[in-house]
Amino acid sequence: MLDTLRDPAPADENALDPEAMRQPLGNAWYCVGQAASLKRDALRAVELNGEQIVVGRDASGALFALRDRCPHRGMALSKGRFDGAELMCPFHGWRFGTDGRCRDVPTLSSADGSDFSRIQVQRFPVCESAGFVWVNSHVGPAGGEVPDVPALDFEPLGALVVELEVEASYDLTTLSLVDPGHVAFVHDTWWFRPSKELREKVKTFAPVPHGFTMASHSTTTSSPVYRLLGGVPEVEIEFRLPGVRLERIVAGAKRVANYTFATPMTGNRTLLTNALYWNIPGLNLLKPVAKPLMRQFLTQDQQVLQHAQAGLDRKPTMVLFGQSDLPSQWYFRLKREALQAALDGRPFRNPLQRQELRWRS
Repeated sequence: MLDTLRDPAPADENALDPEAMRQPLGNAWYCVGQAASLKRDALRAVELNGEQIVVGRDASGALFALRDRCPHRGMALSKGRFDGAELMCPFHGWRFGTDGRCRDVPTLSSADGSDFSRIQVQRFPVCESAGFVWVNSHVGPAGGEVPDVPALDFEPLGALVVELEVEASYDLTTLSLVDPGHVAFVHDTWWFRPSKELREKVKTFAPVPHGFTMASHSTTTSSPVYRLLGGVPEVEIEFRLPGVRLERIVAGAKRVANYTFATPMTGNRTLLTNALYWNIPGLNLLKPVAKPLMRQFLTQDQQVLQHAQAGLDRKPTMVLFGQSDLPSQWYFRLKREALQAALDGRPFRNPLQRQELRWRS
């Protein structure tokens, strides 16, 4: 066994609640949908880590995210009207600003002396990056560092997005983003993997803030996908907490990025979002063909994860074995460090070290 990823145990072994390791990270940014589809004066109801949230843009285009629940009788605010400044609950007409503060209770009479200005709906941090809306639904005490929101390092001339809900836990779904061993068996398609022969891969991995990268390397041009770029593309793959996979492909001035995000909806449902970006105008002609292929690829993950979850529901244990499973072990170590750092009120310290891995795929 390689002695490579040293994860020192915290001084107090009982400090970290074991239940926290079974939940998605609370204090983190999660993708909740495409930014372009959220128009001004519109509302979108989203489910994030068991929390019902309403996301919208005000009349100026600024984003906001609120708990999707009127404090009066529990009605979903996303079911009501929004005029670009205030949300109106459809049950009794209570009105709330995009800051969450109650602006009006129309059923009050002149005899009522209640001060409704103290009533407030929980507001959540929200931002826009890489063409998506990101929300942090954490409501606990502040502490620890929050992993960065994914961004693009070039101006895309085209993009494709596929979203699928997976009936599987967040951890199991996220592990698929760092698992190199499943590719040869789950994604065995002519357009992605024309060669059926298993070959030994040797890649160098290095720690980065809140994650690790498969260092930039020249890749094979045998895949039809890579042949479209010409030359010999350089590929770098980064995994970052809470569940983000960033694949960056460079061939001269040509840039392609393949980003995948996992978003916890409930305990047994996870949203997988795959976004492909490029700065090559000619690739726009392939969008009608590329989108169904992307959906086929993501559906393969969806189906196998749902079957695997059924097995884990019967017996909730996993045997992680061999170097191809080390990235999965790293995910849990990174997650534990993020939780412990937040608990201790100290900066995140990446427990991983630079290492070369070998596996067959």
